[in-house]
Amino acid sequence: MKALHRDNTKVIKIGDVLIGGGNPIAIQSMTNTDTADVDKTVEQILRLEEAGCQIVRATANTMESAVAFSKIKERIHIPLVADIHFDYKLAIAAMDHGADKIRINPGNIGGEENLKKVVERAKIDNIPIRVGVNSGSLEKNLVEKYGGVTAEGIVESALDKVSMIERLGYDNMVISIKSSDVMMCVKAHEIIADKTNYPLHVGITESGTLYRGNIKSAVGLGMILGQGIGDTIRVSLTSDPCDEIVSAKTILRTLNLRNDGIELVSCPTCGRTKIDLIGLAQQVEQLIQGYDHLNIKVAVMGCVVNGPGEAKEAELGIAGGVGEGLLFKRGEILKKLPQEELLDALRFELDNWRD
Repeated sequence: MKALHRDNTKVIKIGDVLIGGGNPIAIQSMTNTDTADVDKTVEQILRLEEAGCQIVRATANTMESAVAFSKIKERIHIPLVADIHFDYKLAIAAMDHGADKIRINPGNIGGEENLKKVVERAKIDNIPIRVGVNSGSLEKNLVEKYGGVTAEGIVESALDKVSMIERLGYDNMVISIKSSDVMMCVKAHEIIADKTNYPLHVGITESGTLYRGNIKSAVGLGMILGQGIGDTIRVSLTSDPCDEIVSAKTILRTLNLRNDGIELVSCPTCGRTKIDLIGLAQQVEQLIQGYDHLNIKVAVMGCVVNGPGEAKEAELGIAGGVGEGLLFKRGEILKKLPQEELLDALRFELDNWRD
């Protein structure tokens, strides 16, 4: 595998966001509204923007939804990607109405003649094409060749689709190879990183609910990103799309691939805990979402005896006791407060933070 693959990938411009070539890993999500319902779609995208989404994808599964792209684009502030299945006319319509990128599987767009029409339209405005292949849609001949659905088959399928577009004289592409099988997905990315320098969109597809999907995505994305592979990511959850953004940011921060925003640490509770630590930690988790401009660590501890010392590496923290708690900074106690005032005291410190 190439050393730190993401530093050597081709730079692709999606709207005003650059991916590849060592640019910061971009966080994506996808709307789950009816794209033709412009108001609902815009409302969801604006919430995603606030959460930290940098690229958003919406389905263009009808002509009405494809045409709606122009109206949606007028009211949002991040690149908008059109998700296309089967109908090449919808891909062209979405580009005509402002799509910053299209996601297609060249194998199911209706033949090479229709693919050519899509590529020729993309060339006019240099619109990137994301070539997407999922393990669940692997071609029969590749399943037979490899004796089942395999990482090798996924990679061969993706590179075959890339070659189809290259033969049409276009190389403004992003590759996406996904599987719900974590280890298969990891292996596929390891293989493809040796075979191409196109930027890679990484994710564990159909990973599941908020709880299980986060675990699968953290494991899979951690293994892939930790090897220097991946230029943009999506955490695919059966949940509110905004949850995907929080999860993606946390994964990137954990891997030291993102250094903006607050890192939250909290103790697991024990018999010494005399406060609703779980509830308090959840409140703090919500609170810190509004402070992405701060690159600090915040601790929520359940014990006033050991809490400040155990979390002395945190810039700020709170610790609960019997009816009261402590506000501390880098292990040093700032003040003692009633339990009900801890959250407000922490908010005040964040609002007035000076390193």
